[in-house]
Amino acid sequence: MTITRLNFLGHDLDPPLILASGILDQTADTMERMTKKGLGGLVTKSIGLEPREGHPNPCVVELKSGLLNAMGLPNPGIEEFKKELERLKDSIEDEPIVGSIFASKSEDFVYLAEEMARNGADIIELNLSCPHAEGYGASIASDDQVMSRVIEKVKDNIDKPLLAKLPPSNEIAKKAVIAEKSGSDGLVCINTVRAMAINFETQKPILGNEVGGYSGEGIKPIGLRCVFEVFSEVEIPVIGCGGITTGRDALEYILAGASALQIGTAFNVRGKSAPKHITEEMKELMKKEDVKDINDLVGKAHS
Repeated sequence: MTITRLNFLGHDLDPPLILASGILDQTADTMERMTKKGLGGLVTKSIGLEPREGHPNPCVVELKSGLLNAMGLPNPGIEEFKKELERLKDSIEDEPIVGSIFASKSEDFVYLAEEMARNGADIIELNLSCPHAEGYGASIASDDQVMSRVIEKVKDNIDKPLLAKLPPSNEIAKKAVIAEKSGSDGLVCINTVRAMAINFETQKPILGNEVGGYSGEGIKPIGLRCVFEVFSEVEIPVIGCGGITTGRDALEYILAGASALQIGTAFNVRGKSAPKHITEEMKELMKKEDVKDINDLVGKAHS
């Protein structure tokens, strides 16, 4: 066992850093290159039934403490993306592939999950809470009954571990319990935070979609709170996500209860070597505090 290895749903992650959905994960080539940057696993682009162009430009705004994006879930559709999945599965070794999917109906979620699992995904992530794609399953997590039904139906039809990606609501712990009871094997906390930016000179919203999802350093306290609250209420493992830019950020999420971590905006801040920098900083901090096994830190902030 190495100092930074964590087991998540049967997969040994070293480091426990996973590429978040929507970051350099559109093709097999880009995802394969990202696995060589020091990641323990990766999440694909969120994929739907049909090709989707997404929202009009501008789609991304760089803020002082993060990014604001309203991509609108652009993707090639599952039929085309299956080819990328197969190529990716043949080109990487141990890193687990998490297939991210979105839909507006439970039967579509089931079909997408089946196709992802059949073509190379090791774990399925249900994107139930995209804050800038109204009409495409974005509000599923806001309706407890609908969320429960989607998770139950997908779980009944696949033999791969299932993750529910939750929004940063004030009731996230309650929703986590519902997701667990419905069959989710793990949780991702959190999705981006619904937000916007306005240009004073033009006196108009900057994003083409007006509203987008905020990610990066600014949402870290929100993500930490959500992981901390969820960890207290469920038995299934939690992936922490939101503003993880340094090794200290990563370890704080683990102390809150995360068994794995997703990073995305960190690449914009620290470049493609972000995972290696974060991992080295984690090791340095752990050695400084004489922590020999990262597993001993999971949820320790609760004690």
